Amino acid sequence: MADQDAGPYGITAGPDGALWLTLVHRGRVGRLTLDGELTQYALDSPSCRPTVITPGPDGALWFTRFADHRIDRVTVDGETGSFALPTPDCGPYGITAGPDGAIWFTQMNTDRIGRLTTDGEITEFALPVTGAFPSAITQGPDGALWFTLNQANAIGRVTVDGDIRLYPLPTPDAAPVGITSDGTDLWFVEIAAGRIGKASPDGRIEEFPLPDRTSRPHAITATSPGDCWFTEWGSNRIGRLTPSGKVLEHPLPSPDSEPHGITTAPDGTVWAALETGAVARVAP
Repeated sequence: MADQDAGPYGITAGPDGALWLTLVHRGRVGRLTLDGELTQYALDSPSCRPTVITPGPDGALWFTRFADHRIDRVTVDGETGSFALPTPDCGPYGITAGPDGAIWFTQMNTDRIGRLTTDGEITEFALPVTGAFPSAITQGPDGALWFTLNQANAIGRVTVDGDIRLYPLPTPDAAPVGITSDGTDLWFVEIAAGRIGKASPDGRIEEFPLPDRTSRPHAITATSPGDCWFTEWGSNRIGRLTPSGKVLEHPLPSPDSEPHGITTAPDGTVWAALETGAVARVAP
């Protein structure tokens, strides 16, 4: 990347065939073509800390601004818009498009799940726990939204009507973060336990230990049912869990790259955002 201090953090494949990044240290979002051309779009606050980004139902990209508690939208042409959240200091983090045509997001600091329509109507749903740090969120195969509770050692499910159910994890203090769906099941990472978790839509949970329990898995993406790729923030690797349950690991060429977000591109390649200033490509 041209800007080594930008701090790429979140990454997703956009509807335009490019990759879209949050540049957390610059207060910008970036568009990266698959042949390496990067365009940056400045936001209205350099210190807003754009964090996680997702394709929206309207053909734009939507992302959280953790530092100033807003949800932003950027079109594929680089036009941006911003929505202030009603709860002060809520710390929006994870974000995903829902099956109802709205944007769903987590509020890490206030134990809420938020829903934002494309025309700006916001609804908040309180969780039945406190200090839970709801983190990543994804659309599940059952038409509900699934999310991780980093400090409550659980994953949660919320319907589009706001009904919430929590599922405790078998391993204590696992601290789940990233979560994704492969179209059949939910897959999530346990950053403190060095495990990958699998949850069926009825809440049954299975765990897969990694060879290095201190690898601190952070984000996860599924390329096909049971085939998941994840970042190992603590060990400078990209990991893969195959459908047979085998774990494969790929060291990154640069030391201490701080891999965070990860996504699958339309051509099946896997891309990871490295906070130290690069994007890594892995061909499955």
